[in-house]
Amino acid sequence: MLLTVLYRYLSFSPSSCHQEFSSDGTKHGTLTSPHFPSPYPPNTHCHYEFFGRGKERVRLIFQDFYLYKSADGSVDCTNVDSLQAFIYVDGRLEKVEMFCGVNLPKPIMSNGPKLMLEFRGTQSSRYARGFKISYSFVENFGINTGRQLKEFPCAFVYNSSEARNGTFASPNYPGQYPRDTECTYFFHGGETEKVHLHFSNFDVEGIEPCEVVTASDYVELSNSMTEDSRFGRFCGQKKEFHVESERNFFKVTFRSNDRLDGTGFKAIYQFLEVTDEYQAPMQDESSSSVCK
Repeated sequence: MLLTVLYRYLSFSPSSCHQEFSSDGTKHGTLTSPHFPSPYPPNTHCHYEFFGRGKERVRLIFQDFYLYKSADGSVDCTNVDSLQAFIYVDGRLEKVEMFCGVNLPKPIMSNGPKLMLEFRGTQSSRYARGFKISYSFVENFGINTGRQLKEFPCAFVYNSSEARNGTFASPNYPGQYPRDTECTYFFHGGETEKVHLHFSNFDVEGIEPCEVVTASDYVELSNSMTEDSRFGRFCGQKKEFHVESERNFFKVTFRSNDRLDGTGFKAIYQFLEVTDEYQAPMQDESSSSVCK
């Protein structure tokens, strides 16, 4: 029903196009705008639909992006050539991203197994080559560190016996995290160890104290499997900060709702002996002032 309504909304023309991508066919691939890397034709209208299965999420990584935008055009992406991303929330389509111009967008991740893109290119020029996107159907939420626990919807474990230090991040980082998602990170140290976390980037949509009544996304820290009043919840935009466990176990829970979103967080973890003090890793001058 929703797709039928959507088809009626889209005004197809000879330059219209439609593509479907299913995880039944392949788990990853590439899609491009018409005629890429040559300019797309004027009055182009395309939509691309992605259909995964089960716990799969759709992840899009942009490799190239150049849409026509006049110098005196709108400061946002309205009434100009654009690419929009839609997810399904409670059975309805909802726009989550809109891109235009020449800046390479950050990765996109769906909130479930389906996602749709709509491309409108009313103008064109010899420079407007369009876009190239790598797509994949993933179950790891774009989290490539730790060991994923398949018995949970989204959970990762970090053992000091496997790595004494490393990094972890919110789903789809550095792109915006997906909506309606909960991920848990478990840290297990040796008997005489503690866990130190250094959050270097933190942007989680919400208003402190990050309660349900404010519709806040949040990160929750705990020394145990249950809620820990010592740490509570964190949300909003924060400068880098440190937290340390009281013993050899620590749990981090990330939770997003179905409303707004942010870029999430990135953190460094380190297992220390209980008697040791944390020492920040050394940075050389070439990397200390540059954030990529």
